[in-house]
Amino acid sequence: MIPVNELLRSYKLYEKEYNEKAVSVLQSGWYILGKEVEAFEEEFAQALGEGCYCAGVDNGLNAIRLGLHACGITTGDEVIVQANGYIATMLGITQNGGIPIFVEPDQYHNIDPDKIEAAITEKTKAVLVTHLYGQATRMEKIVELCKRRGLMLFEDCAQSHFASYQGVNTGLFGDAGFFSFYPTKNLGGFGDGGGVVSRNKELIEKIKIYRNYGSDYKYHNIVLGFNSRLDEMQAGLLRVKLSHMDELLANRRKIAKAYMEGIHNPRIRLPEVAAGAEPIWYLFVINVDDQAGFRNYMTAQGVQTDVHFPTPAFLQPALSYLGNKEGTFPIAEKDCKTVVSLPMMDYLSDEEIDKVIEAVNRYEG
Repeated sequence: MIPVNELLRSYKLYEKEYNEKAVSVLQSGWYILGKEVEAFEEEFAQALGEGCYCAGVDNGLNAIRLGLHACGITTGDEVIVQANGYIATMLGITQNGGIPIFVEPDQYHNIDPDKIEAAITEKTKAVLVTHLYGQATRMEKIVELCKRRGLMLFEDCAQSHFASYQGVNTGLFGDAGFFSFYPTKNLGGFGDGGGVVSRNKELIEKIKIYRNYGSDYKYHNIVLGFNSRLDEMQAGLLRVKLSHMDELLANRRKIAKAYMEGIHNPRIRLPEVAAGAEPIWYLFVINVDDQAGFRNYMTAQGVQTDVHFPTPAFLQPALSYLGNKEGTFPIAEKDCKTVVSLPMMDYLSDEEIDKVIEAVNRYEG
């Protein structure tokens, strides 16, 4: 069976380096907020773009939670999001007392820039875009809108490490960008991890205080903070993977190129890439009308698939208090009922790629 993703392959690619780094961290005797975290924050920020700063935190959800909190999102504030995103994005809003306001996606699975303004009310404080599946959102109209309407602009970059739009990496368009370093991500660790990036140095310093009990120095707490720190082990291992990102992204682009050129089944809608966008192919997501039937067929062909995500966040029971019903956002609902993720990871052999393509092309519905 060809897996949809296999984390052990990622480890095996640079096994010796990961092992050496893990041992060095263990032998250092320092495991929380030390030199590895500082080095990773600096290296990741430099890799993203000039003038960028980074604060490492314990996971992607808390990157959103702390980032919004530090920017003043509070009870009753409305934050515009896309209707087909993952619930973690919404939780980062609701855990600050905010209200997610949903907007339909475009043909690229990202928020539709043309539908945002209609969702703005007097309670709207920000737009939070999600660069879903590793493709950057079309940002020019959103940046202009937020400036014109006086709204903050945030980016959920949990799936878009080094994806770019018009030459700018995701995370650098707005007030802050939020990253996850969960193991499945393109830049993923070996446990939980996250980060907040911004060109606003003061904001990043504020988040570094919030992540550590609100402490600006040991045993001195200036705000009511959190325990949301990136640990030394994950930071060290992320530094190893970051040093190989060019190769890893090239591997994924090779797989995606083969899929795009090799799959020609009229029952399958291939992903579209927006003009000016450079995807990093966190996932390779197709659309097929019979989602369950196609997945069963692929399993029988020895190819594992997945669905990201089968239920839109606005229909999750946890968010039912917002009052959204089935049929409210039909584009998002149809998308969730037809998306299927094909195998995509840090490495697939040519034989595996060919097998996936052949299986998809033989599908008759």
